[in-house]
Amino acid sequence: MSVLARSPADRVIVVGAGVAGLATALRLAPRPVTLITAAPLGAGTATGWAQGGIAAAMGADDAPALHAADTRAAGAGLTEPDVALRVAEAGPGLIDWLVALGTGFDREADGALALGLEAAHSRRRIVRARGDSTGRTVLDALVRVVQATPSIEILVAGLHGLMQDAEGRVRGVVCERDGAAFRLPARAVVLATGGIGALYASTTNPRGALGRGLLAAARAGAALRDLEFVQFHPTAIAAGRDPMPLATEALRGEGARLIDEFGAPVMAGIEGGDLAPRDVVARGIFQALSRGRTVYLDTRGSLGARMPQRFPTVAALCAEAGIDPAILPIPVRPAAHYHMGGIFVDEAGRSTVPGLWACGEVASTGLHGANRLASNSLLEALAFAPRIAESIGDAPAPASADHPVRLPEIRSSDAAALGKVRSIMERGVGVVRDDAGLTQAVAELADLAAQGSDAAATGLMIARAALDRRESRGAHWRSDYPDPRPARHAVVTPALADAPRALQELTDA
Repeated sequence: MSVLARSPADRVIVVGAGVAGLATALRLAPRPVTLITAAPLGAGTATGWAQGGIAAAMGADDAPALHAADTRAAGAGLTEPDVALRVAEAGPGLIDWLVALGTGFDREADGALALGLEAAHSRRRIVRARGDSTGRTVLDALVRVVQATPSIEILVAGLHGLMQDAEGRVRGVVCERDGAAFRLPARAVVLATGGIGALYASTTNPRGALGRGLLAAARAGAALRDLEFVQFHPTAIAAGRDPMPLATEALRGEGARLIDEFGAPVMAGIEGGDLAPRDVVARGIFQALSRGRTVYLDTRGSLGARMPQRFPTVAALCAEAGIDPAILPIPVRPAAHYHMGGIFVDEAGRSTVPGLWACGEVASTGLHGANRLASNSLLEALAFAPRIAESIGDAPAPASADHPVRLPEIRSSDAAALGKVRSIMERGVGVVRDDAGLTQAVAELADLAAQGSDAAATGLMIARAALDRRESRGAHWRSDYPDPRPARHAVVTPALADAPRALQELTDA
């Protein structure tokens, strides 16, 4: 059956084909699903670039409660304890599910899963595939199963926005394909559109990670939460590429060190050292760079000539840049990597707008808080996918598929404006922030948003949230407000169809 022939009363639309979208589509089977992807299946998604792994308490000395405690510690007071525990408890079963789907994880000689260590984890619990190719391996397995599932239909198209009825319920999407826009009605929509990293000049994210799903939800009136929390991966490879290649955190877990051009340790005197949480390491590197130092990741003593066997992806990226990590250290600097904020959802992935769910990086579930623990992102998406499927299955169908709908405004993309947005976000809403830089960023982004730039509208929401949070917490560091205040979530409720104009309220964490 073709996409347009499916009954809106039965159809569920999933937008996005990374791990969140693919897992949700599979969990919805045999319900009819239209999976919308902006690029051919398996391409253009951050999942395929994920090097670290999936955190799961699989070791004899580990337990979900310990994993949840590490997640809460990294989250700097904003992680919701019940969410952290439920996700951690789901971890081992999700690994088993992926294995059953054909995912080949790395194993020890005795057949047991090989468990790695990453920063801020108290136990070895990182499940990997092909060393540093976990995301690609998981993605390939999910794609194979999705393509073999008759109830899932693939549509390559771009998202313009959400259709809503007079009561505000989401009734489908407006997409673009081959230069033409079209409506696709549905009984439910799941946004799994990923993050916002490409709004920054320095990012490890694909070019399409511009927050389109986030903005579509905002324009539909969905509540957003904690938008100011953007994680900057501390060790993006500084080799002149855009997006920047990533040197996985697992390298430091295996003994790699951060040094400057003189061989001095960059993280000396900082609690946790090279294995401190990502926000701490990113600031340490940023401050060293601000003082005119050059920062390197030194794998020579820890991995040396074994790098191609242990971490083939990083070794290949270094080779492309003309670096032999067995001989030379790897130049690194922070880059926008992951958005902890997103569409405010409940324990079943439901947004505050009827008919709209969200999964993965685009959602704010309460797991990551102010700073995501390494290797918890794929885990979160996998954990929420079955909850979303169950929630949609339990939800009553809309009374009628024949109803008037409100359509989103279709705006054209402006490459020149995007370049300006990326520069503004890098300069004013980066690793270290202050009132002057944020105020200037808000003014410049507001001007570009008024001219019709969707990227600017999305960046503006983030910049305003960062300006309003007058404290330092997790990945949000204000040099003019270096101390934390009582822990509060920031919930943004945009005015309908006008995301840049928003009211923000603080709620207890």
